[in-house]
Amino acid sequence: MATPEFITELRTHIGHGMLWLSGVKIVVLDGTKVLLVRRADNGLWTLPAGIIEPGEEASHTAVREVHEETGVDCELTHLLGIGVTAPATYPNGDHAQYLDVVFRATHVGGTAQINDDENVEVGYFELDDRPRLPPLHERAIDWALNPRPGGYFAA
Repeated sequence: MATPEFITELRTHIGHGMLWLSGVKIVVLDGTKVLLVRRADNGLWTLPAGIIEPGEEASHTAVREVHEETGVDCELTHLLGIGVTAPATYPNGDHAQYLDVVFRATHVGGTAQINDDENVEVGYFELDDRPRLPPLHERAIDWALNPRPGGYFAA
């Protein structure tokens, strides 16, 4: 899915100014493999991720985003933690920063495939032989492999 409608509406009022948004990152595991997507906007490999719609539960966003981006159905197994991203500037000049809710999930159905226009590649990769990911995505995988009671958060 492209930019959510509520953000497009906000942008008519604030232009390219900074938006503070809530998002999710999801570490989907299938045995020793992790689900990754290659983004169309910057070419980077990342975990599936997305923006929480107004009134939507973060857990529902996570399951929805994984399916929308990859065609994979998943079941959430852990709330791993909460973190803040660095400010981002998109190719169109929009500025945003995210409060990220990070989940771990298990593959329960579907086939990993490009399922939207946000990604140019989708696939499962062995955990020890995966493409290089941005630091916060690497951190999320680390959290998934070493879940901590109470989750991870800034001290």
